[in-house]
Amino acid sequence: MTTTMLIIQFVLTILITIVILLQKSTSIGLGAYSGSNDSMFGSKGPTNFLQKATYTLGLLFVLNTLALGYFYNQESSKSAIDKIDIHSIVPSAPSTNSVPSAPASN
Repeated sequence: MTTTMLIIQFVLTILITIVILLQKSTSIGLGAYSGSNDSMFGSKGPTNFLQKATYTLGLLFVLNTLALGYFYNQESSKSAIDKIDIHSIVPSAPSTNSVPSAPASN
């Protein structure tokens, strides 16, 4: 589950970076490549569409981050000692029948 969400997190990161770079800024940025007024976004250009996409991707990014934090916390709530099978490490005590008796004194 966390692996899938981590992949989604990377995809969201790339998408939100692209959408932010396509927006017009005071120094134009990469928004200059967004087309003319005849574009598919209408006469105002892609501004409204890109803003909505940024808000949506940002919200998905935050929600995915919170979910990832929750699931990673659930997986790591056990300590390393809780995960170790103590019976496989500690040898069992020898039985009383196999212990040699003390030599008899004369």
